[in-house]
Amino acid sequence: MDNLIHNLDEKKPADGLPVTKFLIILALFVAVGIGIGFGISKLGKSSTGGILKTSSGEKKTAGVTDKKTFKDQAEGILREGGIDGEGNFHLERPGGTSQNVYLTSTTVDLSEFVGRKVRVWGQTFSGEKAGWLMDVGLVESL
Repeated sequence: MDNLIHNLDEKKPADGLPVTKFLIILALFVAVGIGIGFGISKLGKSSTGGILKTSSGEKKTAGVTDKKTFKDQAEGILREGGIDGEGNFHLERPGGTSQNVYLTSTTVDLSEFVGRKVRVWGQTFSGEKAGWLMDVGLVESL
């Protein structure tokens, strides 16, 4: 009967480490992984412009402040609607509809700036119908 009862502290996994040392090492790996993940998440936030609000609560800017990727800029009054399926919004600029900049965005919710005079930074793409088609990365309310 003495062979059937064993002390758990003496039991070792296949690699020869005691169970308690194995659990401590595993806990350390998990803690280091969480710390690295937290650090990386903080680094990722430093490259974004985030959202700045005015004292009345309106958004002032939104998007990514990466002006290497989003180097083109334009300003005008932001309106809803594209042209023949190109863009979801457009900027009204002096000179009539031929001067409109048609906009889409993969990073900013432009609907929150409709009706306001804005400056946008983005990347220009060729459009079939739009004279100027831009993917907006940063928008600033003027």
